[in-house]
Amino acid sequence: MQNPHYERLDDSDEIMPSRVGGLMPKYHLVDGLSSRKIARWVEAALPLAGTLEELLPDEVRQHHRLLPVAEAVRRGHRPESDDDYREARRRMVFAELFELQTAFAMMRASIAAEPATPVPYRQEVIDAFKSGLGFELTRAQKKATWDAFQDMQRTVPMNRLLNGDVGSGKTAVAAACVAMAHAADLQSVVMAPTEILARQHLRKFRAYLEESFPGLTVELLVSSQSAAERRRVRTAAASGHCALVVGTHALIEEDVEFANLGLAVVDEQHRFGTRQRELLRAKGQGRPHFLAMTATPIPRTLALALYGEMSVSVIDELPPGRTPVTTDVIDPDHRRRAYDLVHAEVSAGHQAFIICPLIEESEALVVRSATAEFERLRTDVFPDLRMGLIHGRLKDKEEVMQRFVAGDIQVLVATAVVEVGVDVPNASVMMIEGAERFGLAQLHQFRGRVGRGAARSYCLLLTDDPSEHVQERLHLLTTIRDGFKLAEEDMRMRGMGEMLGQRQHGMSDLAMTALQQPELLNEVRQEAEAIIESDPTLDQHPPLKASVAQRLELISIS
Repeated sequence: MQNPHYERLDDSDEIMPSRVGGLMPKYHLVDGLSSRKIARWVEAALPLAGTLEELLPDEVRQHHRLLPVAEAVRRGHRPESDDDYREARRRMVFAELFELQTAFAMMRASIAAEPATPVPYRQEVIDAFKSGLGFELTRAQKKATWDAFQDMQRTVPMNRLLNGDVGSGKTAVAAACVAMAHAADLQSVVMAPTEILARQHLRKFRAYLEESFPGLTVELLVSSQSAAERRRVRTAAASGHCALVVGTHALIEEDVEFANLGLAVVDEQHRFGTRQRELLRAKGQGRPHFLAMTATPIPRTLALALYGEMSVSVIDELPPGRTPVTTDVIDPDHRRRAYDLVHAEVSAGHQAFIICPLIEESEALVVRSATAEFERLRTDVFPDLRMGLIHGRLKDKEEVMQRFVAGDIQVLVATAVVEVGVDVPNASVMMIEGAERFGLAQLHQFRGRVGRGAARSYCLLLTDDPSEHVQERLHLLTTIRDGFKLAEEDMRMRGMGEMLGQRQHGMSDLAMTALQQPELLNEVRQEAEAIIESDPTLDQHPPLKASVAQRLELISIS
């Protein structure tokens, strides 16, 4: 017998052995713990299950024939049959989704109760905006812009998620909303997670808006600015002399005020916590209209489930003229081929990114780190090229990035800090070390950093892992260019919990998987809305109220 499960039978055992020959629990483990050890502790604690508070209202539980929480816990840990376990799991999944959808329903009711200033639609504004762009908006961009304009005309604050693929033109949609808000004498704010991205937004919003709309001034507010410059921008915002302030977390500091804030835009919104976004919204006299953007494509049904209190616009097509990126998986034996391509592209006047998973060497993870790889490449592989290094701990990230944009740096070694938003049209090679350590969505983000100019571009996925699963997953990128299809494949292969992150949303893997069941989600949502309609503050359901309050603190949503 290989790896047999066994239990010792002797009189000293306080808990009688009962696992062998029956269903045995399998728990998430860390070093030093076994499922068997945890099972013994659970056995000792199970008598306390009767003290657990019931989250689900009785009418909801009875309507859906769900187990009481104590019985579900007992059957979940010690099922007598497969049916026992299925029923326990069904109850737990329903409760998790119900809690989430109740939080959404409360949020929707709260937003609707706090009026915003309506922004009337003006055709001359959109005409001026489009004529100053220099390119034609895609069908999906026009649809998303129209959705936002419809929302902004109402007194109920807009609360919309703009979900688009890499390079799909979300910024242009946001800029159109800023122009319309400005025409109504309202200010706007755009918050980005990094200074690199904030400065890039500054350039784009100025290009899209300032020439077409005289008097529409765009300013930047980031922590690296001098005290005098930050003071000047804060004064301009507080006095109403600038129409748009682009920035980072510096925007939510207490001393930042706006004369008449009507629109708040958050880019890469999943990188900000709920409290941070609420602080930004609180800068308005009323509740400003809110537009969140994400460049991680999420299938529509999943987006509606995860962002249940928001309306969702999907930009599912790329602007014309984007050059398809040739993607290859490179094994260790052909690494030289990747280096030769970088050399050839730089010789032709282009630039290259080289991505590494870690900043410093780690004994636990045998992967190439950015600092060590930078030194190795500069010394052994590309001694004739101008190289640069950028990572999250680097103080002068913006200076290095500007040198790369200007062409002073030919090859930039970087961590995931360049995953989103970085726009360098002259970069034609994206080489990713340890590609198996990144998810498909993240690899797709990296790939989106090249192919932004007219030249043919390449994405090279380097891996030392020959396993069939890794190779199959990475080769998907060589045939699928659509970020939404990749997201669906990622879900299929890696599972919902792993793809979106248990810590990010505070949900179990089982509940994440259940998000793919539209019928179940619809049932849960209807029950949650009915509860909030009859008891808006949940005062009649104290355990549910406490649980929802905690979830609103933890979940990384609008």
